[in-house]
Formats: sequence, structure tokens, C-alpha cells
Amino acid sequence: MTARAAADVRLADLPLRPELVGEEPYGAPQLDVPVCLNVNENPYPPSPAVIEAIGQAAAAAAGSMNRYPDREALALRTGLAGYLNRSGYALTADNIWAANGSNEVMIHLMQAFAGPDRTVMTFPPTYSMYPEYARDTHSRYVTVPRRADFTLDLDAALAAIAAERPDLVIVCSPNNPTGTSTDLSVIARLCDATDGIVVADEAYQEFARAGTRSALDLLPDHPNLVVSRTMSKAFAFAGGRLGYLAAAPAVVDACRIVRLPYHLSAITQAVATVALDHADEMLSRVDDLRTERDKLVVWLGERGLATAETDANFVLFGRFVDRHAVFQALLDRGVLIREVGPEGWLRVSAGTPAEMDAFRTALLEVLPDCPRITEE
Repeated sequence: MTARAAADVRLADLPLRPELVGEEPYGAPQLDVPVCLNVNENPYPPSPAVIEAIGQAAAAAAGSMNRYPDREALALRTGLAGYLNRSGYALTADNIWAANGSNEVMIHLMQAFAGPDRTVMTFPPTYSMYPEYARDTHSRYVTVPRRADFTLDLDAALAAIAAERPDLVIVCSPNNPTGTSTDLSVIARLCDATDGIVVADEAYQEFARAGTRSALDLLPDHPNLVVSRTMSKAFAFAGGRLGYLAAAPAVVDACRIVRLPYHLSAITQAVATVALDHADEMLSRVDDLRTERDKLVVWLGERGLATAETDANFVLFGRFVDRHAVFQALLDRGVLIREVGPEGWLRVSAGTPAEMDAFRTALLEVLPDCPRITEE
């Protein structure tokens, strides 16, 4: 490279991997607006008592900051197993892996089971990071479209598995950005149809409606199944960056091979353990958010808007001729939602009653000037 001042070097001047040329960093807008309903966070912060406990745990961890943390995060993994076992499971720390958000959990799975000359399969519309995980691990990425109602087409999925022989199959359930849950019988059929790993990404499972079963029920009979979870959503712990998976101990061992040394800091382990110790309090607003979600679905329907059936803490709604115009008009009124998913649709997170009132007020002002797609 020709010598020049570092400030004058552009990205295009660097020997970037070819598949990254022209790519943009992932990320929803982070804007300073009155109402943020775009990234599916729990809008309720921890209580003063939990904040104090987190501070005490962080201070205690700081006392040994000169030493590396427990690279196996054994106490945290034990706590995560205990949290899941409250729902009737019999998991141990050997069944649990934890990392910096479910994003890193998924990268570990990609590094262990996908990669060059291997195939990853997903079912769009779904989480927009999946193709980026595949790209970053040099994995071949194939997709099987969902039905018009965003449910998974089992026949098409089984045919694609037989043809493509994927090494890693990811089913997001409840699905992001649609909120659609996938029946356990479908996930079981996928597990039976492949020798590869099947990941049920359950980042939003705690928000599911009553009677919606978790893929954790399938773990004892399906050794190639992995269930991914996060503390970012229902646990009101997005800033803590803690994701985890439950699987056969051999899957955990595979993740241990590819993880970076000491990948979870002492602070992360300490404060996540505090959050687990206060699980009932951290999750105390989940029912409220379910209620706001369900009220919003009804309200949108009464205004003639389509909504996707949702078990998550968000609603996909539409369909608009120019969804960006709707997004921008809401933003101009101080309400930030997400322009994501199939063309014509928008996604809004469930928020506090005041936030939802602000969204409804803004949308009512916007709707008269925003034509919708009519079904033929």
C-alpha cells in the first residue's frame, strides 16, 4: 500500500475480504427520541434493589479484576440451568453454554458446525443476522421461504433438507420479525430429517401465549437439537449482553473448542448471576408487555391494518405502499419503530402504556396520508 497519512486511508483502500466489500455494519438506529419501540427491549429498568445488588456484585468482581474470570462460567451456567428447570426440566451446567448475547452463541455454533464447504439453512422472513453469521464464517447459506402467513412450510423444508443436506438448520420461534411460533411437531420432524444440528432460536419464548411449548421439551429425545435463549428481552438485561443455549453436553463441548479465551468477563458473569437470582422481579413485567401486545393487535385490526400472529413482544403490521414514509412520519413525531421484514410491513415493540399511547396517537395522524396495499 502506498504510504499515506492514516487519516486519508479509506475502507476501499484496505485489503478487505471480497465478500465484505460494500457491506454495511448491522444495527438498528439508535436515536435520541421520546419513544423507542424498535429493538424489542423490555422498557422497564431493574428496580432500585436489583440495581444495588448488581452494583455490589460488580464491585466484588472488581476486587479480583487483575485475574482472569472463570473461563467456564460454571456458576453462571448452573444458575441458567436452574432458571430453565423452574419450568420442569432437568438440566445441569453441562447442558448450558453462555456467551455475550445470543449473537455470540450463534457464532459459536456456526464456528463449530458450519464454515467452509458447509451449509446453513433458515426460513425467511427471519432474523436478519443469520446470513451475516453465515457470511462471517464462510458458510454456504440457503433459505426456504415461509408461507404467506409466515408459518414454516414443513413439506418444503423437508424437501430442501433432503436436497441441500444442511449442516446447521435454524428455526427462529417465536420468529423475528414476524412473531410466529413453530409447532414442536415441526421442529421434531426437522431434527429427524437431518444429521446436522437444528437450532431453535427462542429469544422471545418468555413472551409466548399460554400453551405455547418450548423446544426444550424435545431435548431428551433429539441429541442434534440446540435451544438458544437470551436475557436481553424478557429479562430486561439487554445491556448485560448475556445469551445462552441448552443442548446435549457434547454440543457444549463443541462450543468450548471454538470460544475465545475468557470470553465472558467477570463483571458479566457476576451481574448476570444477580439477574438470575432476582428472576421473578426481572420478569415481572412480561405479563404487562403481553397485554400491551395483544391490545395493540386488536387496535391495529380495528383500523384495517394487517398483523402477523405473534408470540413475541412485538407486532409486525402493514401493509403499506411506502412503508418508509410511514416509518419517517412516525419518527418525525418522536416515535421510533423498525423498518424490517417483508416489503410493506413495519415492526413495533410492545412498550409501556404511555409509549403505546404515543405510538397510537402518532399512527392515527399518519394513516390518512399513507396508502395501503390492497389484496386482489
